[in-house]
Amino acid sequence: MARLNINGSTHNVNAEPDTPLLWVLREQVGLTGTKYGCGVAQCGACSVHINGEVRRSCSMRLRDIKPADKIVTIEGLSATSSHPVQKAWAELDVPQCGYCQSGQIMAAAALLAKKPKPTDADIDKAMTNICRCGTYQRIRAAVHAAAGTVKVGSDAASGNDPYTVKA
Repeated sequence: MARLNINGSTHNVNAEPDTPLLWVLREQVGLTGTKYGCGVAQCGACSVHINGEVRRSCSMRLRDIKPADKIVTIEGLSATSSHPVQKAWAELDVPQCGYCQSGQIMAAAALLAKKPKPTDADIDKAMTNICRCGTYQRIRAAVHAAAGTVKVGSDAASGNDPYTVKA
């Protein structure tokens, strides 16, 4: 039996030590916002925070999690979707299919926790998650909006691209 601190609550889980954290979160704890994408820590759909660091939960084994580790999933980022990143994502209508977006949001939140006013280069370096729909420009704009460093244009009727960041 493993004892995990997930989203501020203690969970006792009964799983094999080599079980990926992703499956513990989804199947044992019932937190299905963290998605399975590739299973080899490349796509980032399974991103969670462990002690404030963004980590790919598909490649982390239960045995690698210490009882003192603090795990935060997309459900724990904000129960009311009021985290600045979640608000920016909604304001800019970032997702198309949405499958990768919980991992994208977790990566963006971790970036902003470390670097509250990131540059485009900072965002490109930190946001290594894959989006099959290609919403990378929207993702970058949403990170800037969440950082509060830019205003986001939203007047599509006037011919302005609603995803263009306005300084």
